[in-house]
Amino acid sequence: MKKIILTVAAVLVLSFANAQDKKASGFGYAKGDIVLGGNIMTSSSTTDNGTTSVKSSSSMIGPDVAYFISDNLALELGLAIGSTKVGSAKTATSNVAVGARYYFLNLGERFKTYTNFGLNFGSNDNGGNGATKTSTLGVGAGIGMNYFLTSKVAINFGLGNIISYNSSTTGSAKTSGMEINLNEFNNFFSKPTFGVSYKF
Repeated sequence: MKKIILTVAAVLVLSFANAQDKKASGFGYAKGDIVLGGNIMTSSSTTDNGTTSVKSSSSMIGPDVAYFISDNLALELGLAIGSTKVGSAKTATSNVAVGARYYFLNLGERFKTYTNFGLNFGSNDNGGNGATKTSTLGVGAGIGMNYFLTSKVAINFGLGNIISYNSSTTGSAKTSGMEINLNEFNNFFSKPTFGVSYKF
């Protein structure tokens, strides 16, 4: 009985010390935290086959907000607005996403790893070039990590989806597809996304 009491006491002391360290360092999240973040992307290119030259450009801004309902679990809401131009053809895109993020492992004091699940709805508008608007639906689950530059500012690395389902509808034409990447750990950094977030 004495050993059991000592073991329980040791566990409580270690848990309290860990909580105090987290509170003192500030590198992490806690219930009630609000995090504002997002992603910005821009790119341009020129294709020249010797007779014609075509310029392409694209840009996207995607703000999001997360609210922590526990120390490890956050609910998220995001918006993405973008545009693409290939020659004279223009396409405008918009997307709304809702999801959840669960933090499950600390890699040192500043690295926090998570898994996330999201549902997004979007639309593509070709700018009146004669095609019908396209509506999209996507579901995905993946993993990523945060690196805290300060106790308030973190860089987010989205390492990719483990499973995803996407569908699109243009007029009466519908397409859909599902992808499962159980070996995604082999090439995490081949297609990461980056963002910056601020914790309140």
